[in-house]
Amino acid sequence: MSLFKSLTAAALIQAALLLPAAAGDNLNAIQSAGTIKIGTEGTYAPFTFHDASGKLVGFDVEIGEAVAKKLGVKPQFIEGKWDGLIAGLDAKRYDVVINQVGITEARKQKYDFSDPYIASKAVLIVRDGNDEIKSFADLKGKKAAQSLSSNFGKIAQTAGAELVGTDGFDQSIQLVLTRRADATVNDSLSFLDFKKQKPDAPVKVVAEQADADFSGIIIRKGEPELVAAINKALADIKADGTYKKIADTYFGQDVSK
Repeated sequence: MSLFKSLTAAALIQAALLLPAAAGDNLNAIQSAGTIKIGTEGTYAPFTFHDASGKLVGFDVEIGEAVAKKLGVKPQFIEGKWDGLIAGLDAKRYDVVINQVGITEARKQKYDFSDPYIASKAVLIVRDGNDEIKSFADLKGKKAAQSLSSNFGKIAQTAGAELVGTDGFDQSIQLVLTRRADATVNDSLSFLDFKKQKPDAPVKVVAEQADADFSGIIIRKGEPELVAAINKALADIKADGTYKKIADTYFGQDVSK
């Protein structure tokens, strides 16, 4: 065998030996280190935020902690701004991102996702005592408090509502409460969080869209063992009641579907 062929063969063997690590046997690395690095914002209540003492808390934080426990490792949360959060996976700053990342076809082209762990739906919210609006169709000719650039605003507009522009959920709900708007089409999770914080607020959900948007734990492509382990961990925390306990803490009900 020529020297060139020998070197080529050696190079191929070396590449083959390195391939499993390069392809992503990251689960073993995580378990060996005893830590899973989790990217998150830390500024997005009630999912990932800092409480009065400065501690990082939230629904997504507790989900990350529970998943890490099932994997037999400790969670290490690494905070970053949303704009660069997912890109941090590419830079290998962390192993996964847990930050209400919606599962979309576009994202699935570049990344893998766990099974969904939370669902949100568009819901129609009115003030208690309002019996005129019982469905999305009843919005025709009514005033809906909406963020004008949101999908929720488009739903209200399509139903024939007159839009009253707002900066988001908090302002929208206030306009409904003060009767400056008849209704708002908004996120079910935001409403559940609001009612958890203010259970006596005189607002109610009268309709919801059937289709839900799901979020999952986002992972680099080529980590099938890690995806499988995380999916098992999610299934386990649902089976043993951990998920329900976390969901009840932040939303007062199961939010997985």
